[in-house]
Amino acid sequence: MIFDATDDPDTLPMSAILKLDKLSKSFGAVVVADETTFAIEQGEALGIIGPNGAGKTSLFNLVTGTLSPDSGKIEFLGEDITKNSAAWRCRAGMARSFQVPQPFGGLSVFENALVAATQGAGLSGHAAENLCLEVLDDTGLLSKANKLAGSLTLLDRKRLELTRALCAQPKLLLLDEIAGGLTEAECVSLVDTIKKIHARGISIVWIEHVVHALLAVVDRLAVIDFGRLIAEGEPKAIMASKQVQEIYLGIEVDGEMEAHG
Repeated sequence: MIFDATDDPDTLPMSAILKLDKLSKSFGAVVVADETTFAIEQGEALGIIGPNGAGKTSLFNLVTGTLSPDSGKIEFLGEDITKNSAAWRCRAGMARSFQVPQPFGGLSVFENALVAATQGAGLSGHAAENLCLEVLDDTGLLSKANKLAGSLTLLDRKRLELTRALCAQPKLLLLDEIAGGLTEAECVSLVDTIKKIHARGISIVWIEHVVHALLAVVDRLAVIDFGRLIAEGEPKAIMASKQVQEIYLGIEVDGEMEAHG
């Protein structure tokens, strides 16, 4: 199923956990969201790719409430949340990782997770502690729970970003280039963790330049360029399209190559 900014929002999936309806945002002449319209269904994993500066992270900022749109609407679980705060959205079940991990370096791995469980999920006491231990086990960090977050390797800092997001008990998980900078073996390990999360029914939106990592997980792939959704659909078909190769990969595909590709 393919949506673009001209689609009628009434035709979007009724089971959608997230709907964006003609969402727009610009900073002067720089457009970071250009009437973006699409939906994420319950339990679905959507990958988002695009050139640097295409507006991918800005889209996450709009969805999570750290940026306010100039126009358009955001619905989460059937409710209009366009004007709701980032804190409200987190408590409602929306969590994200950041492109550059920024843990509380002076706190332990467990304490970082505990902050997310108490502030994001609103838990306390044994409930918060038990959740943190379960998530740390899932993300492979349980053995490092007492280590200072500032001493972790890049892979483990990425895992801690994922841990903190999961400790907020999200219904929708947004991942921003979480595989960037990892070795191939580290990437495989991280993808395996994300697959397990997806298998539990958590909806995922994943921005990533490491395309093979996305293709191992996502159900659909969307391409953004200059703030506009230009293509969206089955991942392999999207990656094989002439338009995506020319815009995202920066290569020209003539008619003969496309016919024989």
